[in-house]
Amino acid sequence: MTIETEEPTLTVDELAARAGVTVRTVRFYGTKGLLPPPVIGPRRVGRYGPGHLARLGLIEELRRQGLTLAAIERYLDRLPPGLDAHDLAVHRAVVASWAPDAVETVEREELGRRAGRALGEEDVDRLAAMGVLEAGAGDAAGEDSYRVDAGLLRLGVRLLDVPLSPEAIRAARTVLLDHARAAAHELSRLLREEVPEGDARVVRSLSAHMQPLVVQALLTAFQRSLTQELREWLGEPPADGSP
Repeated sequence: MTIETEEPTLTVDELAARAGVTVRTVRFYGTKGLLPPPVIGPRRVGRYGPGHLARLGLIEELRRQGLTLAAIERYLDRLPPGLDAHDLAVHRAVVASWAPDAVETVEREELGRRAGRALGEEDVDRLAAMGVLEAGAGDAAGEDSYRVDAGLLRLGVRLLDVPLSPEAIRAARTVLLDHARAAAHELSRLLREEVPEGDARVVRSLSAHMQPLVVQALLTAFQRSLTQELREWLGEPPADGSP
């Protein structure tokens, strides 16, 4: 298991504090093989980087969703090799979106605190274009409050540094939603052919088992397809070396 890190500068205590877990938890995940070992620096001190932090966040999100350690291990084993911190953050955002209560109402000050940076009006507009938040949470909330998808906020903030206009982001979101609905419709049709009609218990059980696998398969397929499209756009040779 490998993980791409920019600068492995965090001690185990700093990593645990940043992730909101205990040092014991970090070491436990390490012994189970869920978290790669640190980079050993001077004085034999282990150092961790952004990739470790992102993977730790993904593990914790999977646990919050109710997955057992064995299920988490299977999930991580199916991830494509060589994922960096950003890729892992994408997976974490997708996993967080499984939660039915991911949307929260927060004030502007709290929004900035959770984002980890000051947010200008243009930043808020771009986050709204991504579907991360919605301004005007209702009569019960203040005028300067927002309905925020907590699972997507961290990813959305990282995308603020991508040079895309709000119009381009809205267009991209429309494309993704349309294709996601089409894929969900076709998968639902396949499941209906396998499940006895009207058996809600079987449907819920099958959905609980299939959803993580389907989401991961879609995400992996999309990442690979997008990489191939970019290679063709830039005139680069295919990764497998074929003509």
